[in-house]
Amino acid sequence: MDRKRLLRNPLVWILAVLLLYLGITFITDDTRGYTQVPTAKAIAQIQGGHVKKATLEDKEQQLKLDLTQPIDQDGTQTSQLITSFPAQSTDDVYKLLLGQNPDGSPYIMANKKPLPAIADFDTKVTQESVLTQALFYIIPLGLLLLLLMWMMNNAQGGGNRVLNFGKSRAKQLNKDMPKTTFADVAGADEAVEELYEIKDFLQNPGRYQALGAKIPKGVLLYGPPGTGKTLLARAVAGEAGVPFYTISGSDFVEMFVGVGASRVRDLFEQAKQNAPCIIFVDEIDAVGRQRGAGLGGGHDEREQTLNQLLVEMDGFDARGGIILIAATNRPDILDPALLRPGRFDRQIPVSAPDLTGRKKILQVHSKGKPLAPDADLDGLAKRTVGMSGADLANVINEAALLTARQNGTVIDSAALEESVDRTIGGPARRSRIISEKEKKITAYHEGGHALAAWAMPDIEPVYKLTILPRGRTGGHALVVPEDDKQLMTRSEMIARLVFALGGRSAEELVFHEPTTGASSDIEQATKIAKAMVTEYGMSARLGAVKYGQEQGDPFLGRSMGHAPDYSLEVAHEIDEEVRKLIEAAHTEAWDVLNTYRDVLDDLVLELLDKETLQRKDLERIFSKVQKRPRITAFNDFGERTPSDKPPIKTRAEVAKENGEPWPPADQLEPDPTPVAAVPGGGDLPGGPPHTQPSPPGSNGAGPNGYGQTGYSSGESGGPNRQGRPPYYGAPPGWTPATTPSRQQDWQPREWNPSHETGHTEQRGNRSNGSESDEGRPGGTE
Repeated sequence: MDRKRLLRNPLVWILAVLLLYLGITFITDDTRGYTQVPTAKAIAQIQGGHVKKATLEDKEQQLKLDLTQPIDQDGTQTSQLITSFPAQSTDDVYKLLLGQNPDGSPYIMANKKPLPAIADFDTKVTQESVLTQALFYIIPLGLLLLLLMWMMNNAQGGGNRVLNFGKSRAKQLNKDMPKTTFADVAGADEAVEELYEIKDFLQNPGRYQALGAKIPKGVLLYGPPGTGKTLLARAVAGEAGVPFYTISGSDFVEMFVGVGASRVRDLFEQAKQNAPCIIFVDEIDAVGRQRGAGLGGGHDEREQTLNQLLVEMDGFDARGGIILIAATNRPDILDPALLRPGRFDRQIPVSAPDLTGRKKILQVHSKGKPLAPDADLDGLAKRTVGMSGADLANVINEAALLTARQNGTVIDSAALEESVDRTIGGPARRSRIISEKEKKITAYHEGGHALAAWAMPDIEPVYKLTILPRGRTGGHALVVPEDDKQLMTRSEMIARLVFALGGRSAEELVFHEPTTGASSDIEQATKIAKAMVTEYGMSARLGAVKYGQEQGDPFLGRSMGHAPDYSLEVAHEIDEEVRKLIEAAHTEAWDVLNTYRDVLDDLVLELLDKETLQRKDLERIFSKVQKRPRITAFNDFGERTPSDKPPIKTRAEVAKENGEPWPPADQLEPDPTPVAAVPGGGDLPGGPPHTQPSPPGSNGAGPNGYGQTGYSSGESGGPNRQGRPPYYGAPPGWTPATTPSRQQDWQPREWNPSHETGHTEQRGNRSNGSESDEGRPGGTE
């Protein structure tokens, strides 16, 4: 145990005081050497005249006797006796020591001689001092106060002394702690580069100062959970070479008013004394959320703490040499004053890794683990689109645990495959008893998903199909994209609608009635269709207009409610357009399954036999399935006639058409330019693309929409050649009453992918029964 922590323990000091008291008592004890005897035996020695010295202690009612000759006491010869007597007998004992009876007459011994008085006779009457009497009352009161302080200390949390609750609880990392370096971070190259520059500035300030550069005062790491924000901070602490303080945002706020601001002041005072230094605040949204009335009312302790933090970071008395690194999952709720340059000069997104990043992360976490030759980490990286670094670490760990459970010595590809399925859908429930009828319905449901996906041209092929219950699902069809996608066209989103409704169509086609197993499929299809109409402007009838406002949390300083920004007539049109998209996809899925009903029956027969089918099995069964023509629900462009001229071809495309190698042998491939993606990274293969918001605190247009109008020239019903614009519901000659401002006061919305309208997941597309993995968000936690 740490020596400092041991000395801070009050039990240690109490034990030390007790030991000191016992030691002093033992040394000053004047009864050592005396043997305790019954009172009658001591009185008999006095009456026999065998006592040469006596001491009478009145306060303690003790009598000590020194005999003329030793006597036997329990087999031991002793000449020093000690006994006790009641307080009422003090006078009688005193007269006996003087050789008298209680009535004052001389005491006659057994030999008819009077008992002589003891020559060496002394009495002790203990007189309590004023200090002793005061201590008699002070000690119980002090013990009571100590008990109250201990209770208050525990009420605030362990380790925080009641008299120092205003002190900072930040911990300074020492040199004995295990160091994490930038070499331990994979899949976040851009963030590492930004943070490495801060470390280099601290170690080599000369070349930066020569250019007049100033070190950033603050760095904000934001992104979904599990992407490595805290790991990056630990890497900075391991390589910075300066004092590093770490604290959580929740450590600032306690039950007492003013404690948070006091702790902020104390933290920066400590940092100023050790400047240059780095302060890392984890989960800063606990103290830095946007100020405002909301529904709270009254005094908000967090606002006072935030105000003090703003002053310390960049106020009138600016502190130099202190760098603040903060991490959060919710940059959208942070106060704009906290995000401005001068406080957080750099805002670094830490998103879910791409394919290359996932390969590196898997390699990092597989170090020291025995892998079989068939363990393909590259293939595993392709099948884990949307997973964060924490998810990938869990996949490798689950594979190791499964191997140990089966008494294996190396981690093979089967263990890795099972670990991915466990991470996505939960553990397999092999012991669950399912009736043959439900099993058949589940097989047709999942087979409908797989066949619909296989026939559509704009969706990735199915990688795995299973009816094995896992977690809360009865089965799933796993679709794995070939690469990370940031954008999605209308036809691709419609293909996902067809894929989502394939299970429902199979139930209606084969069993003539639907089941509750398609509830999650319908929910996800509705989200996609509604997002196409209200967010992405993919309806010719409603146009490229964003309908609806996001509801802010009133407890975060937002207003309590929002009035709809469109009329009831527009709401009716939105409902019609959404239903039209759903019905079109439903009809397409029905046609696919009806056309290839024999293939569907063959698939179900083999699926019931094997329970799980892999990609090679599906390729064999679906060998007769032809790709359907691409469909779109947006073919009215009005006067905006699309060009018949195709887009340009890149040098790589030209080289590929000519059969030439790319890149040329004499030209090294440049490093790819990273895409500043939203936390959550690449989209999962089942939902509409993630929106790309501006960094938190910036102004400009909102995050919805890509500004792209994809168009397929080979489709029936092509663009409107008559030159008439589509009707969007506005009266002729209508113009806006006001012109939009150049800058919009926009705050980035919540980064939680599960709240993204229209985002869906293709990994576990519908099971029979309860929920499936379709709604699993892209940024896993």
